[in-house]
Order: sequence, then structure tokens, then C-alpha cells
Amino acid sequence: MKNVLLIVNPVAGKLRMRSELFDVIEVFSNNDCLVTTALTQYRGHAKELAADAYRNGFDAVVCCGGDGTLNEVMSGLLSSEKSARVGLGYIPAGSTNDFANTLGIPSIPTAAAVNIFKSVRTGIDVGKFGDDRIFSYIATFGAFSAASYTAPQELKNSIGHLAYLLEGIKQLGNMKKYSARIIADGREFSGDYIYCSVSNTRSVAGLVKLSENLVDLHDGLFEVILVKYPENLFDTNKIVTGVLSNDFSGDMFEFFKAKDIVFATDEDVDWSLDGEKAEGGRFVRIENLHSAIEMYI
Repeated sequence: MKNVLLIVNPVAGKLRMRSELFDVIEVFSNNDCLVTTALTQYRGHAKELAADAYRNGFDAVVCCGGDGTLNEVMSGLLSSEKSARVGLGYIPAGSTNDFANTLGIPSIPTAAAVNIFKSVRTGIDVGKFGDDRIFSYIATFGAFSAASYTAPQELKNSIGHLAYLLEGIKQLGNMKKYSARIIADGREFSGDYIYCSVSNTRSVAGLVKLSENLVDLHDGLFEVILVKYPENLFDTNKIVTGVLSNDFSGDMFEFFKAKDIVFATDEDVDWSLDGEKAEGGRFVRIENLHSAIEMYI
């Protein structure tokens, strides 16, 4: 790692990078790296910067931001066959940093920078959503999903993952069911659901946790959770108990692993990809791009 492009989202999370950016740059400089720093100016800017990384002579790209910024950087790297070979480092600076928690990356920016130099460049799986969108760790629809992109940025900056919980609680009164047919690696599921997630992470919104032995970031498989529509209060209690205990083995859940999943719904469905809204329509295919990105983890 010699020439490093540091892509920084200056408004991510609690604006922490504004005060710690120089210290992070110093870590790279002390490890014989020539650092170019780029502050994102608008949505999609990080993707543009990462797409040109190889052409501009960078050996590594380091993302300083939240999960949404990381999504953009990965999208940019994958948009160019040559840039996809560039190593990716991550300094989490968002509100929840779910993916960083899964990767075991420190929450203190300078510690995360030091961690990059102690890491091994490793291929990790990436999700392909439809024809042209990707996600780094989760695609989801249904209950609580919209909270990730409707919670005000000011609230997320102030109280972190609790902002998502508060926003989700506001949406409980509008909880609806989605009639769906799912084909996952040849297996078929169908029914009425209130929530679905396709993920490659151990932490969702800082609230739902999957055990370490269930999640492998480079096994070519996603973890899929389907939550069935509750017909009565008893069903609702079973869902709440399962979510709070991170136990998805009950009869109100379907939990399985798959690499290629097709969703067909009877109405247009909005998804959340790494916390950003994505229109999915009535038919969506999600594929696992095995070890598509090489990260320092």
C-alpha cells in the first residue's frame, strides 16, 4: 500500500471525522503512504471517486464514513474491472456502523486506521441487487426497513442507532403484510411476510445480532430472514421474543442461507440497501458476488 485515496464523508455520523481527519492522515503518512484526501460533495460522489481509483494510480482506497458511503465506494470499485482489484480499507464514521462491527473494526478513527496495517487483504462477498445495484452487507424490506432512510440525519448524528429504533416505532402503526414468493437456490417459500432481510453481517441497526458461527463474510452465501405476518397477539409476541433473543428458529420465521434469491411480490416494494432506499418493483433477483471486493480486515 503506497498511494492511498482517502474518501471522506464529512457529514457522516456524529461529524467525528471533521476533528480527527488530520490524525488519520498522519497514521498513513507514518506508514510510508502518500495520501490523497477527497471530501464527498454530494450523493454518488464517493462512487465516482472510487471508480477512477485504478486509473488515477491508487493502490488502495480507504472509506471514511458510514454504511451508505461504504456502499458507494464498493459500487464504484466494482463498476471498473481494474478498480475492483484495488484494496479497500474502512474507517467507520457513521451512526451504527453495522458492517464495521461485524468486521471487528475499532470505532475510534485512528485505531481503525492503524488496524488497516495490521490486517490481511481478504476477499469478501458483495450483494448484487437487480441489474445494476450492489449492497455491502444487507438488503431488506418491510417493518423497520424504511427507518434507515427516513430517520433525519440530525437525529442519527445525535443519538446513533437509537434514531432507527425511534423511527421504526413510529412506523409500527402502518405495519403491513407483503404477499411474496421466494425462490432461493431452487427452494421455494411463499406466504405473507412483514419483514425480509438478505444479509452478510452479524449486526443489523445495532439491535439484531447473529452469532459468529452463523455468518461467514466470504462463504458465497447470504443469511436470509423472513418474518411471517402475525395473525394475532400471540404471533406478535413470538416475533418480539425471537427478535430480542436473536433466535429465528420459531414458526414465525424462516431462516436459511442462499446465494441466489428471487423475490416476486403482488405489489411494488421499496427496499433498503445498506440503509439507502431502492425501488425494487415486483420482481427482484439478488445474487452473491463471491469475494468480489478485497478488504483489509
